Amino acid sequence: MADAIRMIDLYVMGKQYTVPETLTIIEALEYAGYQIKRGCGCRAGFCGACATVYRIAGDFELKVGLACQTKVEPGMYLAQIPFFPGRKALFDLERIRPSVADFARLYPEVFRCLGCSSCTKVCPQDIDVMQYIAYLQRGDFARAADLSFDCVMCGLCVSRCPAHIVHYNAALTARRLYSRYLAPPDAFLKERVRAIEAGAFDHELQQLIDADKTRLQELYNNRDIE
Repeated sequence: MADAIRMIDLYVMGKQYTVPETLTIIEALEYAGYQIKRGCGCRAGFCGACATVYRIAGDFELKVGLACQTKVEPGMYLAQIPFFPGRKALFDLERIRPSVADFARLYPEVFRCLGCSSCTKVCPQDIDVMQYIAYLQRGDFARAADLSFDCVMCGLCVSRCPAHIVHYNAALTARRLYSRYLAPPDAFLKERVRAIEAGAFDHELQQLIDADKTRLQELYNNRDIE
């Protein structure tokens, strides 16, 4: 007979629950009766919608993680972050250029980086966040855009930064600058846009619109992946 799964106690927003020790935080929340409705709900660490703050009983350190990837622990005190209130600079992309001067006006805190690597250590995507911040400081927007491409904007890097850098918004601005001013034109993309505008794919698009859920799942699961 298989060993019984051990049950452990944890606390959600101060309320105690007993859950199986094998669960992730998000599974434990659902086991306790919570309904998770926000975000994409990828359950694979890619949508960034389940950022969580937690502490273990007896430990002073405040920890963060993605609820879909972090296993529960006995005595865990946790709270969800539905939205991380990081500052986002407003700008007209046509009025700025990929220069250090323009970028410094938008995100001056980037140049206060202490080089502590807390942002890199906490990133659930294993992105070298501190390195792309260094690229931004030098105005190397192409490398910053490339290195930050897999960011899911969960906000965990910001939660640990002593300089209050909003890394993900700064990186998003870099990717927009790169795309608008630095990336070489893509001939295939222009050709495909012209074909779409000419109606070359109207029939296929209508088939997708008319398909039921089962058919859409079948098409998705059997799609060509490069």
